[in-house]
Amino acid sequence: MPYYIKFLFLIFCLILIGECRKHKSRKRRWSGAVESHKHGAPLTGKKIVDNTKSHKVKTDHLLRVDDHDFTMRPAFAGPAVPVGVDVQVESLDSISEVDMDFTMTLYLRHYWKDERLSFPSTTNKSMTFDGRLVKKIWVPDVFFVHSKRSFIHDTTTENIMLRVFPDGHVLYSLRVTVTAACNMDFSRFPLDSQTCTLELESYAYTDEDLMLYWKSGDESLSTDDRISLSQFLIQKFHTTSRLAFYSSTGWYNRLYINFTLRRHIFFFLLQTYFPATLMVMLSWVSFWIDRRAVPARVSLGITTVLTMSTIITGVNASMPRVSYIKAVDIYLWVSFVFVFLSVLEYAAVNYLTTVRDGKDRKLREKAREQSLPCTCGMSHTGTVMVDGDGTYSEADTNSLAGYTRADAPEDTPEKQEHMVVHLSLDNESTGTKKKARFRSFSLMQNTHAIDTYSRMIFPGSYIIFNLIYWSAYC
Repeated sequence: MPYYIKFLFLIFCLILIGECRKHKSRKRRWSGAVESHKHGAPLTGKKIVDNTKSHKVKTDHLLRVDDHDFTMRPAFAGPAVPVGVDVQVESLDSISEVDMDFTMTLYLRHYWKDERLSFPSTTNKSMTFDGRLVKKIWVPDVFFVHSKRSFIHDTTTENIMLRVFPDGHVLYSLRVTVTAACNMDFSRFPLDSQTCTLELESYAYTDEDLMLYWKSGDESLSTDDRISLSQFLIQKFHTTSRLAFYSSTGWYNRLYINFTLRRHIFFFLLQTYFPATLMVMLSWVSFWIDRRAVPARVSLGITTVLTMSTIITGVNASMPRVSYIKAVDIYLWVSFVFVFLSVLEYAAVNYLTTVRDGKDRKLREKAREQSLPCTCGMSHTGTVMVDGDGTYSEADTNSLAGYTRADAPEDTPEKQEHMVVHLSLDNESTGTKKKARFRSFSLMQNTHAIDTYSRMIFPGSYIIFNLIYWSAYC
């Protein structure tokens, strides 16, 4: 087939396809007209006019934005511009003890009058705009004093609203999240209450140019009832205002948002106070363990000391490094001293036991050497029962000092079960002195008594400390 025939056939196909598309388009428009007719519109072939696309007056022309210099405040060179402020707190996001700051999200609204923005209106209705018009007019330059970070929310667009009334009154609202410093006193931590303040002030205009005030007094601050914090109970919100002075620029109006927070104690009872108390009570268990069980008592004491050190380190890790003593430090360090004293108590008991065992060993060796009966030339004599293997009672061996040995008959071949040793006191006064000396050191010699007294002294002292602590801080 010749090429020109193929070319003509291709052109014919293209024309045919174009006609089909036009036919489908006419059919679609006719179907739309039929649907409109069903809803009351006339069935005509005329184009339907969209009245919403009719020409309107531009906002810039209506407000005469280009006719004025909005770089200057209203009533320039005249009296100060009154700017009312009210705040609605949306959320109190976090309180940081380490950084000593708080984060708050709020709606900040400004009210003032700018006659340059007045416009004619037969219905006396206001006009509302977004943030694009804010860049073309004058707005108050309010900033947050002592703020660390702040930003205006911009999802899905900038959260800024501008409402202009026909007489020139303006409402300027924006949604802001601000992180500001809060000077905290941790001397009563965690049984403390903190008062934080958010401060608002004009950056450029002194009180002679701009008068910043709360629009409705204490009612200018509103909060959401659902605001809550995990560690704090919000007790009170209130507003104040005063003048702030800068030596280089002058006096400025400053507004304050004050709120008081009281810390929840239950978390710290579970995480700090209760474990520390258990460690102190666990250290008292060693008083009921035999003094000769050295591994058991030493390991128990070391474990409680290390556990208390871990608790103290964990608490201080979540706190700023302040130079004064906190309430929780007093409790933890006193508990640590109780645990440490229980270790020292066993060290004393073990030392005295070792010393006494050494003396007993020496006396036992002397008793073996003096196994023959002894008689003394004094009038008053005493009798001590000594076992055949050389052992004797502890109380009787203390009375051996100061006695003399006399001649005695030799032992019989048969080993007697007991031997009678005749002892004579040197004199009555010497015996009285030794008896008094023995009584004065009875506690040192009887190591069982140290553990017995510790079982009462340690718990009693700790209970008294807790009564004083909780009555002073609660």
